Amino acid sequence: MTSLRRHPPPEGRALVVLVLLSLLLGIGGWTVSRGLFPPAVQVLPLLGGALLLRRRAMRQLIAVVALVLLVDVIDQGLMAARVGALVSVALTAVIGYEFSRSREETGLSGSSGDTFLVDLRDRLQVQGELPSLPAGWHGEAVLRPAGGGPFAGDFVVSALTGGGERLELALVDVSGKGVDAGTRALLLSGALGGLLGSLRPEEFLPAANRYLDRQAWDEGFATAVHLVVDLADGTYAVESAGHPPVAHFDAGSGRWRLMTAEGPALGLLPHVSYEPERGRLDPGDALLLYTDGLVEVPGRDLEVGIDKLLGEAERLVPRGFTGGGDLLVTRVAGASTDDRGLVLLWRSH
Repeated sequence: MTSLRRHPPPEGRALVVLVLLSLLLGIGGWTVSRGLFPPAVQVLPLLGGALLLRRRAMRQLIAVVALVLLVDVIDQGLMAARVGALVSVALTAVIGYEFSRSREETGLSGSSGDTFLVDLRDRLQVQGELPSLPAGWHGEAVLRPAGGGPFAGDFVVSALTGGGERLELALVDVSGKGVDAGTRALLLSGALGGLLGSLRPEEFLPAANRYLDRQAWDEGFATAVHLVVDLADGTYAVESAGHPPVAHFDAGSGRWRLMTAEGPALGLLPHVSYEPERGRLDPGDALLLYTDGLVEVPGRDLEVGIDKLLGEAERLVPRGFTGGGDLLVTRVAGASTDDRGLVLLWRSH
């Protein structure tokens, strides 16, 4: 994935520009018009500093702004300089410094923090793409963050293993929302992506559970569903770690049925085991994996949400499953305030 990004100026250059801006605004008020350049306009360089500078440089900028305002007060008098405007500038300086301090302490100093967050979003999107499947097999993965934001705690990891004859994937829902959930999702997705194909399928979820248990996160759990499909004969195995049930569409009967695989969520217990449920995807069949953001609504039974999802999934059958992932998310939970993840896998022949 390639994206065009604006690269921020070096901090030293940004400080010089902001200091010059503060001085020019002050000079404008003294020589041109206090109506055009009032003292309150000094909030502009302070806002720029909050976004671009670390604490040390921010302190230097605040000192320059204070000096400009002091000269203004001496030249015009305290009342003429407007006490309210001076208080507004002082509050902006305090808030801007705290913002700069917070970003520096988290390692996201300056606008490099924005670049980091963009990289985080891009990495999660790339990791959510399914591998190219052999003829007759098709799959779609859809991930939508809560409220239309850029980050989600839902993610997909997938790989072709066994010499390309087996598809192995996991749909995971990390606890929490927003950037916090997104950072945990990135860390966990990297770990789980490394486990795919490195362990026997039955060892994957126990190993993921041990990894998550060691992290000791405040919100230290995740739900997951692990799917392994033999692309030669269509047989598959599903394991669930506290995840909503997988749905299998049987082209022979024309109906969706829910699978019963279940187990404890990842990170709750140090030692767990998971029993797989097995099945077979024949031509025309499909599998639907999804996170609780698609079916769970406060005050409504989970079964009602699942019924709604399967009802919409039945409407896909006459038109075909291509593009069905986006349609399902939009129709079922287009305006949800929770993260939503979905994987649709089907076999055409």
